[in-house]
Amino acid sequence: MANHTTFFRPPLALIANSERWLNEALESILEPQGYRVVSAANGKELVQRAPGARADVVVMNANLPDVDSIETCRALRDTRVVARGVPIIMITSTPTTKQQRLAALRAGAWDYLSLPLDAEELVLKLETYAHVKLEVDRAVEENPVDQASGLYNPRGLDRRARELVSDAFRRRAPLACVALGVEPRSADTASAAPAAFTTAIDYVAQLLHARGRTSDAIGRLGGSEFAVLAPATRADGAVKLAHRLAQTIETSRLRPEGLPALLVRAGYEALADVHATPIEPQSLLEHASAALEQARTSGSGERVFGYQAGPV
Repeated sequence: MANHTTFFRPPLALIANSERWLNEALESILEPQGYRVVSAANGKELVQRAPGARADVVVMNANLPDVDSIETCRALRDTRVVARGVPIIMITSTPTTKQQRLAALRAGAWDYLSLPLDAEELVLKLETYAHVKLEVDRAVEENPVDQASGLYNPRGLDRRARELVSDAFRRRAPLACVALGVEPRSADTASAAPAAFTTAIDYVAQLLHARGRTSDAIGRLGGSEFAVLAPATRADGAVKLAHRLAQTIETSRLRPEGLPALLVRAGYEALADVHATPIEPQSLLEHASAALEQARTSGSGERVFGYQAGPV
């Protein structure tokens, strides 16, 4: 069979069938076309392997031996173990009805195929689906906005830091970066469920959107750490900004029910004149993050730290 694929990276196909011969047959078709293949023998194994596999396409038997395949497909989608953008193709060796095909599509499947399969047709369909998935992934990777919070992601923060450092250097202006670390106030809630962590990120992002200055570039560094790039801001202004945002996050009445009380620590780097004291854009972010780490480990009770080079 001719190789039709032109993927910018090898897509991963997660296939789930109880019949070993069918898994092997699919592997023999897909691997020469540039796919990496991970196999599961039943529905339970599919659900277990899906999160770590990070599949680009899922091919599952519509008649899995241990679980209802429609419910499994719906569970993969509802729990976001397999994202909506990952194509799920269901394959059946038994006659099907229109109702069965519609049920699979409603559960989140992209296609419903019957055996025997035409190998070339299968390859072309999967190629189309995989290309869509990979192009979406590439767009997300190049997007400067964090999908979970709606704030700048590290790529976007780096881009904005370059722009702001260049502008401040040209105008001989001040520039600051404030890094915020958010954590549960009580140690008893530090191991809260992932859903609570997601809620906390959404809550903080909402507040930063609402209370941040329009001139600032606000982003998420990762985990529960955020950064604010603040033009025309000296050290005293960075301290005030850090305290104001920390107080907002800790005391806002918008905190969702069930979300534990939060504690905010902050670190900052601030330059009074970027032209007089040049700095690399990435160093501005790194210094603020290092100061945040100093605030976390100092043991002094002070929750806002300015960057200090070397041992503290």
